[in-house]
Amino acid sequence: MTPTAPSAPGAPPLGGAPVFGAAARSRRLAGLGALLALLVLCTAASVLIGGRALAPAEVWRVLLAPDGGEADAIVWALRLPRTGLGIAVGAALGAAGVLMQSHTRNPIADPSLLGVAHGAALGVVLGVFLFGMTDLTSYVWLAIAGAVLAAAAVFAVAAGGSAGPTPVTLVLAGAAMSALLAGVISAIVLLDQASLEVYRFWRIGALGGRPVEVLWQVLPFIGAGLLLAVANAPGLNALALGDDVATALGQRVRRVRALGIAGIALLTGAAVAAAGPIGFLGLAAPHLARALAGHDHRWTVPYAALAGACLILVADVIGRVVRGSGEVEVGIVLAVLGGPFFIALIRRGRSIAG
Repeated sequence: MTPTAPSAPGAPPLGGAPVFGAAARSRRLAGLGALLALLVLCTAASVLIGGRALAPAEVWRVLLAPDGGEADAIVWALRLPRTGLGIAVGAALGAAGVLMQSHTRNPIADPSLLGVAHGAALGVVLGVFLFGMTDLTSYVWLAIAGAVLAAAAVFAVAAGGSAGPTPVTLVLAGAAMSALLAGVISAIVLLDQASLEVYRFWRIGALGGRPVEVLWQVLPFIGAGLLLAVANAPGLNALALGDDVATALGQRVRRVRALGIAGIALLTGAAVAAAGPIGFLGLAAPHLARALAGHDHRWTVPYAALAGACLILVADVIGRVVRGSGEVEVGIVLAVLGGPFFIALIRRGRSIAG
């Protein structure tokens, strides 16, 4: 019999093997159910609350029998697309955060660490500068392409050594790529006023003002990225024990990391292309997921996706009502509220390092 390395207390199951009992599984399923119920409540709040509050009965009537009135336009053209985009973007950034923190073994890593956000931003700027694009539905494709190419370049550089891609080389290559792309973006926007105007508003991070076509454009990429994240979970459980142990357990470390980076690129690239760079979400959602579900990535990924969707909807609703007129973009709300919340989470001991 081939000996296996013992698991450390609190470590994830070896290779994704089901070592938890029925009671623990039931608790985790109940937690998923509770998060789904919370997401339903957040979705309802996102549809009901805004510059003009709508009664539940009015929204129900609009959904079942629209008559072309003002309420119909608010619900169908504005709030439903915005809410759907928020769920997709929040789930994408939450799941991408789990992958990023696990692959880099850095509990404060953000999904944009690999230069993905800067790659998407460069795609937007080039779309305006070279092709005169001004419509979000036009340059969203370039933003996704830029994000994926940036992640691919980072992985290629990190994998260039004899040891292959390691957490250290991934972080260093990502930092170098981010700096390089930021310099190129700065040069372009200084030379072209139109690119500067588009980039200045896009980089804030918002859900409002996005047509429903943007949601349909990014949804396939987010769906593919979530599938890759789920498929990557067993390998991440093994990598958490160290590369040597993972190899002894039969995991192909390079393949596991490549799969994870592909998932990060698709999830973060699509989310950033649709809503702009949104900070804190990909950092906090994984910690909330681990506090609720533990370290097993088979549970952490769906927990983080649901937590991210709930967080972004709550922040978006706050941004709509915090001002008497107009609204505050969700990226600003998360930046203001996220820092103190995360500090409080650490001080209470509820943030578990990955």
